[in-house]
Amino acid sequence: MARPTARVLALLEILQSGGAFSVADLARRLGVDERTVRRYTAHLLDLGIPVEARRGRYGGYRLAPGYKLPPLMLTEEEAVAIALGLAAGHRAGLVTADHAAAESATAKLRRVLPATLARRIDALLVTMDVTGPVRQPAPPGTEVLLVLAEAARHRHPVQLTYTTWHGRSGERGLDPYGLVFHNGRWYVTGRDHASGTVRTFRLDRIAATRATGGTFEVPAGFDPTGHVLAGLASVPYAHDVAVLLHTSLAEARRRIPPSVGTLSEVADGVRLAFRAEHLGGAAQMLAGLGWPFTIERPAELRAEMRALAARLLTHADSGE
Repeated sequence: MARPTARVLALLEILQSGGAFSVADLARRLGVDERTVRRYTAHLLDLGIPVEARRGRYGGYRLAPGYKLPPLMLTEEEAVAIALGLAAGHRAGLVTADHAAAESATAKLRRVLPATLARRIDALLVTMDVTGPVRQPAPPGTEVLLVLAEAARHRHPVQLTYTTWHGRSGERGLDPYGLVFHNGRWYVTGRDHASGTVRTFRLDRIAATRATGGTFEVPAGFDPTGHVLAGLASVPYAHDVAVLLHTSLAEARRRIPPSVGTLSEVADGVRLAFRAEHLGGAAQMLAGLGWPFTIERPAELRAEMRALAARLLTHADSGE
């Protein structure tokens, strides 16, 4: 780092320690003359840092009360890591509220970087591509996310204002066991005070939340992610499907995530039970697994499999 830049940052650190400092004192600490101190102060003002001047023979400087900003000094690797993290969070839907916060953070990062590095990171962000789908996020409010995170960490119950998917809004108490981000959405899972059972709630449907008195204990071995994924797999879609897969339980678990359905080992293989809104999609999923299977229910799925097989044969024969 160039010496003048280092001294400007050193001046900022001195001022952040609190109180007012005379120009002579600052000059002594920095090892420069008083005129240079005034020039360094002008640099801080140009950066938007509120340095207040005290006039008179023994005048000096101080930061505006309540202002605190540590100097941002990043290596090239750190700057790239932050820029890519912001881009990935934007793409995955991990950011809260809206994308304005991520965009403004990226703009602020760019302003404090050397021009050459900023241009190189711009080139990276413009030319890069990422495989996988771009999620359509359902972001929660930032305050909701942070209150629930603190409550889950310190095991404090919370009170939620929640709107169900039916559109009914009301208050409910919750012991938040953990937060889970899955497929563009945030979820909180824990013991619902009204039902006494473990429930999962989408954060984007929580209008407000606040910590309440008391504490709770998380059941031993409780897995928030597993509970959320199992709950999503049991959503009451139109069709209840059960298929006997002729493979091992280990192979089935390797290929089929818990969010698809539940797997159980039986005498002839592995039973996959799940819910589906459209049987055509279920047929395509089963065909893509590549294992022999037996459809247990519903009977309509057999017709969908025959129709899919006929379409595939038609496509295969069309090139002859």
